[in-house]
Amino acid sequence: MKNLTILQRMATLSLPTSRSLFARSPNSTFSSLTKRRQFPTALFVFSPATRRSSFSCISAVATDSPDTQLKPLADDDNENSAQKERIVLPTNESSERLLRIRHTCAHVMAMAVQKIYPNAKVTIGPWIENGFYYDFDMEPLTDKDLKRIKQEMDRIIRRNLPLIREEVSRDEAQRRITAVNEPYKIEILDSIKEEPITIYHIGDEWWDLCAGPHVESTGNIDRKAVALESVAGAYWRGDVSKPMLQRIYGTAWETEDQLKAFIHFKEEAKRRDHRRLGQDLDLFSIQDEAGGGLVFWHPKGAVVRHIIEDAWKRIHIERGYDLLYTPHVAKADLWKISGHLDFYKENMFDQMEIENEHYQLRPMNCPYHILVYKRKLHSYRDFPIRVAELGTVYRYELSGSLHGLFRVRGFTQDDAHIFCLEDQIKDEIRGVLDLTEGILQQFGFDNYEVNLSTRPEKSVGDDDIWEKATSALKDALNDKGWTYQIDEGGGAFYGPKIDLKIEDALGRKWQCSTIQVDFNLPERFDMTYVDSDQEKKRPILIHRAVLGSLERFFGVLIEHYAGDFPLWLSPIQTRLIPVTDTQLEFCYEVEKRLKASGIRAEVCSGERLPKLIRNAEKQKIPLMAVVGPKEVETDAVTIRSRFGGELGTMQIDDFIRKAKNAIENRTFF
Repeated sequence: MKNLTILQRMATLSLPTSRSLFARSPNSTFSSLTKRRQFPTALFVFSPATRRSSFSCISAVATDSPDTQLKPLADDDNENSAQKERIVLPTNESSERLLRIRHTCAHVMAMAVQKIYPNAKVTIGPWIENGFYYDFDMEPLTDKDLKRIKQEMDRIIRRNLPLIREEVSRDEAQRRITAVNEPYKIEILDSIKEEPITIYHIGDEWWDLCAGPHVESTGNIDRKAVALESVAGAYWRGDVSKPMLQRIYGTAWETEDQLKAFIHFKEEAKRRDHRRLGQDLDLFSIQDEAGGGLVFWHPKGAVVRHIIEDAWKRIHIERGYDLLYTPHVAKADLWKISGHLDFYKENMFDQMEIENEHYQLRPMNCPYHILVYKRKLHSYRDFPIRVAELGTVYRYELSGSLHGLFRVRGFTQDDAHIFCLEDQIKDEIRGVLDLTEGILQQFGFDNYEVNLSTRPEKSVGDDDIWEKATSALKDALNDKGWTYQIDEGGGAFYGPKIDLKIEDALGRKWQCSTIQVDFNLPERFDMTYVDSDQEKKRPILIHRAVLGSLERFFGVLIEHYAGDFPLWLSPIQTRLIPVTDTQLEFCYEVEKRLKASGIRAEVCSGERLPKLIRNAEKQKIPLMAVVGPKEVETDAVTIRSRFGGELGTMQIDDFIRKAKNAIENRTFF
């Protein structure tokens, strides 16, 4: 082994095969290779959809392999993948049959529970996004109990019992519920305003208050396409003062293959969980000593945040925004003017008293930006005025609702406000759409679901301005060429809005961007400008956020890439690994050269070479530069790419040039 090159030594190591995410061929140039990254994973191939339109289904490839790493799709692989059967996972919206199956499964499960546990009291059991649940007032359940319940469900399904709809009077429904001693159903009955009351029977053995719909008989359910997933506690009506119930979650599909594909999907989602990856890759933490929902950005996570912030600031300055920095607290009176104390108080932290005045941690940035606007008198010639801030806000959330980076108590919004005239709304909205696309595409998101929400029943502002603003939003979306859905009556009370959800590598949608026209705050804060006739008028206020919050967006990024960030975004781009400690001094010199060239690098030593390389793989380091005696003599490094495999020995200057080119062009090495 002594006379082998570093590349040969690395080839003899028992290491997992490094996977390329771009197709390779002998005649490919470096630049063409690095521009191809194949999504999705070996287990999931999402069905094609019109760009920026809503997905109606997911297409998955079920394989025998448990490996859920991102896998290369070379030319041959593409042919083989095309021949594999795609398993389409429908949604409740795309398949009424699926919705009926899930609703009936909730009833079948409740019937099974009461057969096994006669004293269990039933409450409600709806269908949900990927299945169903039912809440019971009963003794705590275990996983072993779920197996028994599922076995009983299978027996009910095999018996092919009919689902029979019956209409009864309110008095008759109450008599029957009282007879079987179901107190929660009495409360549900009292909340039903329509008559007659509908009841669904499973055969002649079990019934429930229900409006439907259901399958015709239990035999229409594929029992092998149903699984019980978990049990959790849930307060009746979500009220902590009411009894704690046992909630059983289940999933149901039309076929067994769909269930298998969904299970694979869940496994992949679990592998990408940002909470686990955040800990494994040392990106962030939430410290109990500091309190729940408060995020600590570790050095590596802070690097990614810096990249996000830098890109965000740069594009905003280019698009004519002025950057602001404003305080984290303000007098409580400010939040009275804005209306937050009247309409949002339950989401705000308690006030603090300072020198006999009450102060409040900010839950929003809007009032601060308005105060900056109001510092001087504006003319109609000043418009549009665009201001933006990465502003940290604080909102009270119940501890039980906190969830990693997705639901926190302190977070930084990428907030911006545009003050403009009525006839400028369309152009400003179009500009925001272009800016949104420009930012999101930088981070690998180019499939969106777009919704336009219109005037609700209760609103402020006259009909004319609502019509103008809504038409301006529609025109901007049409000019952009984006497909969108209209949510009639779903707008805020102060104006219409556009919401945009981004789609990740697994086809999941995440709410990030929002654009809202506001007729309320200009009135509350008495905002004015002087028009061409020297009269004072109200400006139009547009709220907008592209990423939503840095914390949430970072969580989405982690799960989108499964922690395997592309080279330009990776916290550590190159890890220098000496074969022995003899090469350490040279490694530190190379580290300085790389950092001086703008390449994020570190030296790692103290273990045997195989373990050092394995550790770098686990930490998802894009490039490993191995240094032995020969490399020291020739001022070179031997490169192993996480996505390109073994790349051979390179002169350090050549490596720096290629790495900088890949980073600047946001391609793979």
